[in-house]
Amino acid sequence: MMEAALVWISLNETLLTYLGIISLITLIITPILVLAAIIRMPADYFIYERREILEFRKQFNPAAVAVVLAVKNVAGVVFIIAGLAMLVLPGQGIITILIGLTLVNFPGKRSLERRLVRHKRVFSSINWVRERAGRPPLRLSRD
Repeated sequence: MMEAALVWISLNETLLTYLGIISLITLIITPILVLAAIIRMPADYFIYERREILEFRKQFNPAAVAVVLAVKNVAGVVFIIAGLAMLVLPGQGIITILIGLTLVNFPGKRSLERRLVRHKRVFSSINWVRERAGRPPLRLSRD
């Protein structure tokens, strides 16, 4: 069994090298993307309802909106697949899957995001990062 594994590794050195490089790049880029998303997120991001977001989109070209949504969803699926692979390969699989889920549109996504952010530790961590970046804290209600 061990001999077969060593033979497989020697036959797939190039593949394993590329996977290692991709995992290393993802390991470095993922925290940077997460921090950038947290910092760039509007303070009132979690206040708006789906209908308000759809109304906001109407001011843009429908073709451009469709292209952006398609690219965002494809990127999300790629992140989810990469995250699943990273569960067995080196890398931050769970964080990568979560990033992918935030990009993909699916029913109930907005309520899931709100539920996750309402956890005290998550909310305080996000606002700590935003404070360090000089951004206002997130608001979860219109008050």
